[in-house]
Amino acid sequence: MVEPVIEIEVVYAAVDRQILRVVRVTSGATVRAAVIASGIASEFPELNLAEFPLGIFGKVVADPDARVIQVGDRIEIYRPLLADPKEVRRLRAAKAAEAKARNP
Repeated sequence: MVEPVIEIEVVYAAVDRQILRVVRVTSGATVRAAVIASGIASEFPELNLAEFPLGIFGKVVADPDARVIQVGDRIEIYRPLLADPKEVRRLRAAKAAEAKARNP
């Protein structure tokens, strides 16, 4: 019996460009297998599929080697953040408080 083929999307946004690929994989494929099948890693040398987190529609997948994809899924490859958003907000608030104290 031949496994049915399903269509999903794989997306990645580098600093300078983004890519969205429509990929056809066999039913029962895992998230990581679909990302590898997309071929995106060959276009982005910095992309380490073993380390970068993967998600589906904005939610990180805990175990991409076990999570089976479904028709229409959009798999996202997340790159590491350059700065911690909480730290950036804290520094911005401290700077604003300092400016306000100097100019009452």
